[in-house]
Amino acid sequence: MNPKHVLGTRAERLAEPLPPRGLRVAIYAVLFLLGGAVSLCGAFVQALWPPFGVLLAVLASAGLFYGGLRATGTKLGAGIPLAGWFVMLMMLMAPRPEGDFVLAAGLTSYLYLFAGAVSGVVCATLPTRTGFTFGVPPADRPRPVRQPHP
Repeated sequence: MNPKHVLGTRAERLAEPLPPRGLRVAIYAVLFLLGGAVSLCGAFVQALWPPFGVLLAVLASAGLFYGGLRATGTKLGAGIPLAGWFVMLMMLMAPRPEGDFVLAAGLTSYLYLFAGAVSGVVCATLPTRTGFTFGVPPADRPRPVRQPHP
């Protein structure tokens, strides 16, 4: 299976229309909550089925981040679920008076934290449909022609 058939080409992604602003705001709120839910589930799954649990948890996180990017067409679509994912992890790692904790200090926990954060950052840097992204010119403005230096 060719990844371009699943993910689409860069030109196809940039040509897609953006959802209306009100719908995007609603999607952002849902993505933040989903980021927290995926983070909570991933914290338990990565410890429950080592080493495959880590892979499953990271793939679920990356799928949410990429799905947010594609659903909203903005880098914020990947950043908002990453923020929810991170906030939930901070709550799970906070010490409690009873001495209970969810994320133990171990290889699988550290791998989940690192790989999940990296996948979120990678998804947030992919090209999107808006003209306010770095390195992607707006569709309605012609690209400047560079003159060769003599």
